[in-house]
Amino acid sequence: MGKPVIHLVCNAHLDPVWLWEWEEGAVEAISTFRTAVDLCEEFEGLVFNHNEVILYQWVEEYEPDLFERIQRLVKAGKWHIMGGWYLQPDCNMPSGEGIVRQILTGKEYFQKKFGVRPTTAVNFDAFGHTRGLVQILAKSGYDSYIHCRPTEPDYEQLEHDYIWVGYDGSEILCAHQRTWYSSLLGEAGSKLKVHLDEIPKLGVSLMLWGVGNHGGGPSRKDIREINRIAKREKNWRILHSTPEAYFKDLKKRRNKLARWSKDLNPCMVGCYTSMIRVKQGYRTLENALFTTEKMASTAAVQGLMPYPLTELKSAEEDLLWAAFHDVLPGSSIEPVEQFSLQKISHGLEVLSRIRARAFFCLASGQPEAKPDTFPILVYNPHPWEIETIVTAEFNLPDYIFCPDTFWVPSLTHKGNAISIQAERPYSNMAMDCRKRVSFRAKLAPGIMSRFDVKLTRQPNRPGIEDKEENGLIRVHGENIDWAINTHTGLVEHFRVDGKDVLRQDAFEALVMEDTPDPWGMTTDRFDTIIDRFHILSQTKSAQVSGVSAKRRRLKPVRVIEDGPVRTIVEAVYGYNDSFLLLTWKVPKVGSEVEVEARVFWNEKDKMLKLSIPTSLRNAKYIGEVAYGRDELPGTGREVVAHKWTAVVSQSDDLALTVVNDGTYGSSFAGGEMRINLLRSPAYAAHPLGDWPFLPDDMFRPRLDQGERVFNFWFNVGSVDERMGAIAGEAQLHNEKPMTQWFSPSGLGVRPKAFATLSNSRVQIITVKQALYGQSWIIRLFEPTGQRQKTQLRIRIAAGKPLRKNITLQPFEIKTLKLDTTSGTVIETNLMEE
Repeated sequence: MGKPVIHLVCNAHLDPVWLWEWEEGAVEAISTFRTAVDLCEEFEGLVFNHNEVILYQWVEEYEPDLFERIQRLVKAGKWHIMGGWYLQPDCNMPSGEGIVRQILTGKEYFQKKFGVRPTTAVNFDAFGHTRGLVQILAKSGYDSYIHCRPTEPDYEQLEHDYIWVGYDGSEILCAHQRTWYSSLLGEAGSKLKVHLDEIPKLGVSLMLWGVGNHGGGPSRKDIREINRIAKREKNWRILHSTPEAYFKDLKKRRNKLARWSKDLNPCMVGCYTSMIRVKQGYRTLENALFTTEKMASTAAVQGLMPYPLTELKSAEEDLLWAAFHDVLPGSSIEPVEQFSLQKISHGLEVLSRIRARAFFCLASGQPEAKPDTFPILVYNPHPWEIETIVTAEFNLPDYIFCPDTFWVPSLTHKGNAISIQAERPYSNMAMDCRKRVSFRAKLAPGIMSRFDVKLTRQPNRPGIEDKEENGLIRVHGENIDWAINTHTGLVEHFRVDGKDVLRQDAFEALVMEDTPDPWGMTTDRFDTIIDRFHILSQTKSAQVSGVSAKRRRLKPVRVIEDGPVRTIVEAVYGYNDSFLLLTWKVPKVGSEVEVEARVFWNEKDKMLKLSIPTSLRNAKYIGEVAYGRDELPGTGREVVAHKWTAVVSQSDDLALTVVNDGTYGSSFAGGEMRINLLRSPAYAAHPLGDWPFLPDDMFRPRLDQGERVFNFWFNVGSVDERMGAIAGEAQLHNEKPMTQWFSPSGLGVRPKAFATLSNSRVQIITVKQALYGQSWIIRLFEPTGQRQKTQLRIRIAAGKPLRKNITLQPFEIKTLKLDTTSGTVIETNLMEE
């Protein structure tokens, strides 16, 4: 056996933003890269490694001569393009497709600018890693991965070199760098000596070095000291190296490596909740991008509009920025939060224009409206029929200044009457000049559905019946029995088809003990209850609700809408200087209850959780993660999940599922689910020993002060029904159908659905134009953990659609490339190769 080998990977971890704004990040990128170029040109054998497209883009734009020097060094093998992603994102909260776009954009850029395609992915500083990464990496051309977090004691995998196994059985080699990704200035030699004192049992070792976080990289002192040690060392081979070279050596020992089939969490658990506006904005932008791509693709493939590739890429880069591992987790300073919200808003504005353009194209061929009829058009972007409650607003053709006039809506679809109810619009005009309506509708897949509203004039607005009886407001539907206690504001019961899943006094808002630390570095849970929100008095309820001064009292629990579609109940609570409005939308048909939580938060060093105690026996907690689902710890520890979580009892054959549209953190213990709403730490308050978090002689701003709004959809059913339907329901509530009242011209031909599926338990995640050539990408995913068969039906021109029978293994991502010229469909990897 030869000498053990240590691979020295020189790098300069450089956060584009964190304790600094992006302009300073650009300055530091240019300075760091210039220093690294000078040293690579000066020192024989030195190799500098760096990743992240955003940094290279800054250098390319602001100092093009330096960029050309880097290109020459890459060709000479002196500068190594490492990782190959757009940036180092959070690796828990982006959707699986969000992570794919980081890689796809990154690899496209580095191939175009440098002619390279890295095979080792790196995320040195991300706060934990989802197991869903494994399949994504394996299908993106990677065979290996380097990470530094979690650190002990949260790092449960005892080995630091191992094989990571994904949900679908994919595998990659992993290296956990326990001595961190950087070294202090002038201390790289000391770090190397630590590595040399421990002979690795596999005969190969990896050391990352170079000043990091705010850039820096190598120094002459460090290089000279490392070279002196390497020259004198008798027992080791010491190499200036790359990640790929390290894993090439490690592959020779593959049969000796341990296997790991879990995620790499917990890590910095406060990050699952901190800076909630950024998290909600990120999710909204992610959903808008995928929905808009589907609509634009459907219109473009039928020749109704050009595919807006450049505009979509602009919005996509805003999304990729917002996923950065000090932005999405909420660990940056306030100006970075503001800039990230600005980037998110820019992306949403770009997408709104594309979506409107596609919507009007897809409304082609709709017949003209009949007199006194208001057509409501609803586009379903999903590949299967959906049934949901649709809400829409429209204006009456004229204003009637008469307080005794109210217009009652009626609705038809293809000549058939459908139940509809009028609700208060967003505006607060005294006259009835604007209508907001809701109705339950079935929407055909991939096309526009039309509903026609007519209005009948009557003298007065219908009154709302006071449903309170014996201290309860109770709503009965076809499938549901729901009740709230008007004295406590807590839910008494939630029964579906006669089965109750909640313990009494559910939906209590808990105030938890917390610290100024936005990361949550020193804990894995927030489980100490300080107090609770309590129902307000009628006087305080009136004040908080903002009713007229003449009305001094208002019931804190009240019915505000009631009709044939749903009953809406709201309740107002308070704690200290903070208030909470919970609004329940309980359907007359179906079992899904929508809950809106509007929080007015003015607390410090506290956390707000919504408690849902269930009566389910032997329950497990399951949640969606990136291209997978996982059983989450039921110990009260903080957990991270995506669009849905579920409390599942095989003993009762019942599951309570919860869909959200922008929250990620929660906890579960003893059958009780606690959904995280928000925290109030300080910006970037890093715990350091017994040093104080904050100066105690001045004001320091806190995260998430003021008004925040959260939406959830609760449902109950058998385990198989709920676990089979929940992924599609979560996609529906996040990628919502586009609804708009519109009076069509009657011209044109109705567009057809582009891509539909015969099996509603299979998802189409992405429909978009391919990066290379005039082809289309259709990405499918199996979200249930069970083998599925489906038929994909594609219509690309007049005539018969193209049909393809597909089998997906549990949690399989399958990417198809459609050539519309030849009418062929081939399977490709995530990089569209």
